[in-house]
Amino acid sequence: MIDGATRVFAILGDPVAHSLSPTMHNAAFRALGLRATYVPLRCSGDDLPLLIGALTRAGGGGNVTVPHKEAAARAVDRCSSEVRLLGACNTFWADESGSVGENTDVSGIGAALDTLEAPSGPWLVLGTGGTARAVAGAARGRGVAMAAASRSAERRDRFQAWAQGIGVPAAPPDDCTVVINTTPLGLEPGQPLPIDRPPHQAAVALDMVYTRGETAWVRAMRSAGLRAGDGRVMLVAQGAAAFRCWFPGLTPPVDLMRGVVDAALR
Repeated sequence: MIDGATRVFAILGDPVAHSLSPTMHNAAFRALGLRATYVPLRCSGDDLPLLIGALTRAGGGGNVTVPHKEAAARAVDRCSSEVRLLGACNTFWADESGSVGENTDVSGIGAALDTLEAPSGPWLVLGTGGTARAVAGAARGRGVAMAAASRSAERRDRFQAWAQGIGVPAAPPDDCTVVINTTPLGLEPGQPLPIDRPPHQAAVALDMVYTRGETAWVRAMRSAGLRAGDGRVMLVAQGAAAFRCWFPGLTPPVDLMRGVVDAALR
């Protein structure tokens, strides 16, 4: 039952209709008997501060997806050390000081790469937005060098310089053993692949996009001989980390969350 005591959580972004975060989190809330609900809210960057403020003042919180993760880092009252370092926020809630921002994408990326048994070599990140910044944070934490690719050479160079500034060494793209797609390419049928051919040294490909079945890019990378996976493992891992931020002391039902996501993507 939804009433005046229900805590409201939301995913904020554009687009959000494809997101399985509401399905995953509502299943977790029901399983634990929590008076909470989770909804998708498509919004502009201008809407973001107002929505974060309204949700947190009412005792809720949520997540932020493309293209607003960098704007979210500026919209919250207090940032975690990870958000301050990366300038990107994907999770928010409230404490006594106001709205709080965290980046749980970093741990989600690590979980997904562990599942794929990623080698220790450098990473090639496709894209330069807020999720790419989380990739840089994961690379920094693991002591991994990184290269960047973008349709804009200016954005690529600016992102690469920023990554070096936080302690992530640059790597030649051809030397990369892991390729990570952080662009939204693949959300819609018929979109071009983020890249057609991986670097010669690549052994693993991780696509942040997830769709029913698998994305065309995951299939293409697997056909090229790589161990490849979509964004479902990351979705569940970052979602479980977000749940712990919203409900300190409670253990998220990770197996249930994973099962719900897998069922929705069959």
